Amino acid sequence: MDLAIVWFLLIAVLWTGYLVLEGFDFGVGMLLGIFGRRRRGAAPDATAEKNRRVIINTIGPVWDGNEVWLLTAGGATFAAFPEWYATLFSGFYIPLLIILLALIVRVVAFEWRGKIESETWRTWADRALVIGSWVPAVLWGVAFANLVRGVELDANHQYVGGFLALLNPFALLGGAVTALLFLTHGAVFLALKTDGEIRERASVLAERLAPVTLVVAGAWAVWAQLAFSVPWTWAAVAVAAVALVAVVRATRARREGWAFTGTAVTIVAAVVLIFGSMYPDVMPALDPANSLTVANASSSPYTLQIMTWVAVALTPVVLLYQGWTYWVFRKRISAEQIPEGVGLSLRKIADQAWGSKPETPAPRS
Repeated sequence: MDLAIVWFLLIAVLWTGYLVLEGFDFGVGMLLGIFGRRRRGAAPDATAEKNRRVIINTIGPVWDGNEVWLLTAGGATFAAFPEWYATLFSGFYIPLLIILLALIVRVVAFEWRGKIESETWRTWADRALVIGSWVPAVLWGVAFANLVRGVELDANHQYVGGFLALLNPFALLGGAVTALLFLTHGAVFLALKTDGEIRERASVLAERLAPVTLVVAGAWAVWAQLAFSVPWTWAAVAVAAVALVAVVRATRARREGWAFTGTAVTIVAAVVLIFGSMYPDVMPALDPANSLTVANASSSPYTLQIMTWVAVALTPVVLLYQGWTYWVFRKRISAEQIPEGVGLSLRKIADQAWGSKPETPAPRS
């Protein structure tokens, strides 16, 4: 039972890492549709295309590494709480399938945008990237809000509510919260990682988004506390509120580092609220007698023991590698650094980060 609690907490940590890191990825992708919008009928603009590439390149070296947190969270849930995994993925099949398809579209947009030198091709790739960022940003909030609220489980722990039951007002407001929070997180990250026009526009947008996010997130958190949560999670609500107020002040003062810390702390507090509200359940039911709990959904103690040793051995390696990646690509990006042509390959980004001499492009025939 003790190891089951440990793994419940570790899964919460994995989701925290995913939402903090992939959160700004989603936000940047969502903002591409705002900052990189093409005017219909207008001639291709080299400066606008460079700005779009600046936006994409801020997350180009790290987005795929950030998604590893999701894979690890899913794998840990499967191994540590197989019944939770089975009920969750069968009951939430449609929204999770939509999220998966959106993530696949997003991956294709990242990898293939610069493969063809065509304005039409890049336009569709940008649209795919925007859609592939908006859809998960909303649906993750819907899914987690339903876990806080509780879902319709029968005595066999099978979900019987249907897809439309997941789209209740509380869950839809949760989707709005994650969308706004990721937008603000992404805008602050863009302001932190860019220079020039994009930095200024991102700072202005973050300043406008932060108060709206504070109000909407505050409304959802109070609703969650009064209707579904336990008393001690008011502490998480208070931390999130203070962090969002700090974000509002930091964005007005153009202190991007503090603003990014504030949005990250807000996401951490939100995960504490969600998992704290669920415990001791892993999947609360509207009828508490049918809930899946940490005790009745976990694997055997021997399985949990082996998983714990593997996690202790490998997790520091993963953290060190990802930390090194962020350190290498820590510098700001501006349109002046973007070379002419179709994409900026990760090899060229790495060369610039290490200070190597850029490769001379081969002459075209």
